[in-house]
Amino acid sequence: MTLYRQLWLAIVTSMLLALVGSLLASLLSARAYLESQLSMKNADNASALALSLSQGDPDPIKAELVVASLFDSGHYELIRIVDPVGQLITERTGDAADIDAPAWFMHALPIAAAPGTAQISSGWKQFGTVTLVSHSRFAYDALWESAYEMVGALCMAGLLGGYLGSLVLRRLRRPLDAVISQAQAITQRQFIRIDLPAVPELRQLAVAMNATVSRLKAMFEEEAARLELVRKEANFDPLTGLANRSHFMARLRQSVEGDESAGGALVLVRLAHLSDINRRMGREAADEYLRKIGRLISEAAQGDGVGARLNGADFALLLPAKNEAVGVANSLLSSIVQIASPYVDSQASAWLGVGDFVSGDQVGDVLSRVDMALATAEADKLDGVRHAHRAHTDELPRTVEQWSVQIHHALDNGWVRLISFPVVNAQKTLSHRECPLRLMFDEAGEWMPAGRFLPVAERLNLTAELDLSAVRLGLQELKGQSSLPGLAINLSASSLRNAQFVARLTMLVDAQRDLASRLWLEVSEVGALHNLDQFKVLCAELKRRGCKVGLEHYGHHFSQIGLLHELGLDYLKVDASFVRGVDGNSGNASFLQGLSTIAHNIGLQVLAEGVATQAEWDALMALGFDGATGPGVHDPAQSPAVS
Repeated sequence: MTLYRQLWLAIVTSMLLALVGSLLASLLSARAYLESQLSMKNADNASALALSLSQGDPDPIKAELVVASLFDSGHYELIRIVDPVGQLITERTGDAADIDAPAWFMHALPIAAAPGTAQISSGWKQFGTVTLVSHSRFAYDALWESAYEMVGALCMAGLLGGYLGSLVLRRLRRPLDAVISQAQAITQRQFIRIDLPAVPELRQLAVAMNATVSRLKAMFEEEAARLELVRKEANFDPLTGLANRSHFMARLRQSVEGDESAGGALVLVRLAHLSDINRRMGREAADEYLRKIGRLISEAAQGDGVGARLNGADFALLLPAKNEAVGVANSLLSSIVQIASPYVDSQASAWLGVGDFVSGDQVGDVLSRVDMALATAEADKLDGVRHAHRAHTDELPRTVEQWSVQIHHALDNGWVRLISFPVVNAQKTLSHRECPLRLMFDEAGEWMPAGRFLPVAERLNLTAELDLSAVRLGLQELKGQSSLPGLAINLSASSLRNAQFVARLTMLVDAQRDLASRLWLEVSEVGALHNLDQFKVLCAELKRRGCKVGLEHYGHHFSQIGLLHELGLDYLKVDASFVRGVDGNSGNASFLQGLSTIAHNIGLQVLAEGVATQAEWDALMALGFDGATGPGVHDPAQSPAVS
């Protein structure tokens, strides 16, 4: 029984006891008063009758007539006259008829009034003794009416007392509910503070709970800051702050070969005469020069790209597909020439090679093309940018209008499907299947990966329609495969900005509510953080329906893990760039172990993306990961799992 119900029951019980006690005391007091009044009346009436008969010359006939006349008034139960020796002279008795009070009431509260007696005299002689008992029905009626009125009054008082008690309990319940909600939020990985109530005891409890929340947040923030330093030490060049070679190559591989890759461009930068600068001007001047170049490359990345220092004089820049890579490279070269002028003495400053790539290309081919362009620029001995053109062998739409027509055509004809990749847990059983979307533009065409059409779909505001189609297909798959433990759908961040998307998504889930617990929905880390308010709404609606919600490609913004406390997420999928080669990268291993510990402390599963080898799997399981997916992870139901 809840505390509120116990308090309410205690109040009700106390009020009932008080009301019953008050009613009983009042009735007993009223009965005692009526008994005393009735006894006095009996005595007075008996004295008056005796005096009336004593004034004349009493005889039995006269006594009988007077008694009969008095009894017929209906106010008496008994009038008896006996002579001095006890012989009956006359007697009248009557039944207690026409009483309004119920029999059980009279039985429970009997009125026992003393009869009135008086001596009748005839001159100096005693004629007899009169005994008189007044009728008690009037007393019972009066007592019953009094009880009825008192019960009504006490009921009104009870209702008023109950209402006031409810107000008091409600005043106490609000801060209690706030504390309970705060405790429940902690169990759901949400650290919230509550207002301090006015009740002193509850105020102390709220202060203690708020202090606990503050300590937990401070602990997580401190640990997150420490791990952020570990992440930077393992993946970034300490001098320039850019990504180091291993981390950049992992990002490049993911961008080129990843299933969701939208393509992009690679820019290789080689600084001229760096060793000469170091020799002539000293190490400190050379380091300052490199730091300036690092800032230029970081600015050229424009937030969505990745800048890196590959070795002493070689830098790289990875740009998303939406950027005009040649223009960015030319602008970067101009800035480098301006920065380098005090260091190179009118010599060449830098050479740049630029090359585009699309999803499905090979990393080695991309690097080879761009490196060849860089070598061509360097051979000219002058500052310059060389573009390694990529041959277009596909027949994809060229204009935005053509893309719009083709995507709508595919949606209208149902040329959409999900493909499946297993996500295996640490026990080597299937956790769920990750199911990205594929499109086909004609019946004889090929199924295109999401990276080919999503960038254009974002520009056309069509990602919401594509995501809803994917969820619809996912629910159909779950309904058809009752043994499937779960199915994950990737949602585009741009869909969150669609005002109707969340409402339409929840309508789909509500239509098949029994499948919601097996539906996993995830958004990229960057997309969720850039649309945090909308993502909070999505999380709240989906969690209310029992869906699992998570972040994919997680880890690049680990320092903002504090923002995740209020979301109530279920899992994180760590980006493949941290996973690749983790068995030989002690820095990334330390970072992932800390990430796993923090995530587990706030109730999140931690899964790895892009696991390619047995060694990576073993290392991740040793670091505390709950599962993984990737080209090296096989479906336990179809082939031997990673072991």
